Amino acid sequence: MKLLKNLAAATLALAVSAGAASAGMKLKIGTEGAYPPFNFKDASGQLKGFDIDIAKALCAQMKADCSFVAQDWDGIIPALLAKKYDAIIASMSITDERKKKVDFTDKYYSTPAKFVVDKKSGIKDVSAAGLKGKTIGAQGSTIHSNFLEEKYKGSTIKLYKTQDEVNADLAAGRLDALLADSAVMLEWLKKKDGSCCAFTGPDFNDPKYFGVGAGIAVRKGEGKLRDELNKAIKAILANGTYKKINDKYFPFSVY
Repeated sequence: MKLLKNLAAATLALAVSAGAASAGMKLKIGTEGAYPPFNFKDASGQLKGFDIDIAKALCAQMKADCSFVAQDWDGIIPALLAKKYDAIIASMSITDERKKKVDFTDKYYSTPAKFVVDKKSGIKDVSAAGLKGKTIGAQGSTIHSNFLEEKYKGSTIKLYKTQDEVNADLAAGRLDALLADSAVMLEWLKKKDGSCCAFTGPDFNDPKYFGVGAGIAVRKGEGKLRDELNKAIKAILANGTYKKINDKYFPFSVY
C-alpha cells in the first residue's frame, strides 16, 4: 500500500512538473508580414492579421510565451530548417511537395484560389485555352505560381516577391490576370487601388495543386510540438475563440 501511495505521489509530481514545463514553453513563430489580411505590418511596423491572431490564441491555449519573426516568403522554409524560429504560421498551404521538407499540423483554414482581371478586359474564360497568349501574375514559390506554371504553359507567367507587387501590376495594366487566394483578393478589391478589378471564373481548390488547407509548418522530428499545436487548434475551434477571430476579418467562415 505504501509503495502504491509513493508511486501515486511520484506520478502526480511528474504531471505537475510536465504542466509547468508546458506553461513555460517559449516559441518563435515565423510569418511573412506581407499578405493582408492574413499577415501584415501596420503603420507602426507591428505584425497584424488573421494568422497573427490565430498564433496568439494558440500560444495562449498552450500557455506558451511566443514571439514573432518576419521573413520573406521565398526563404520562409529554409529559415525554419535553420532554426531561426520553431513554427511557420503564414497561410502556408499543406502540399505533398512541402511535406517532403517539413511536417504540418491539421489545417487551420481553407479558402479557394480565384482569377482576378481588370473589369474592362472582358476576360471571362480563365481556362488554359482562354488565357493562351495572355500574361498572368502570381506570387512566386506559392501553390498559385506552381499551378500556373504547370497548367498554363501557353501563357506568359510573371512571378513576384509579394502579392502586393502582383496586384499593383494588374492595376497598372501590365498583367491580363492574376491568380491568388480569394480571401486575400477580396480584401484588396475593397480598396481604392483594387477598384479597377474583379473576380472572374470558378473557384480553384483541387487538392492535387492547392493542398488541403493552410497548416502550421514545423521541422521534421518535432512531433511533440505538432501534437500540442493540433490540440490547441481543436480547442480554439471548440471554445469559440476561432470564430471570434474569423468574424473579425471575414463575413464568412474560412475554416
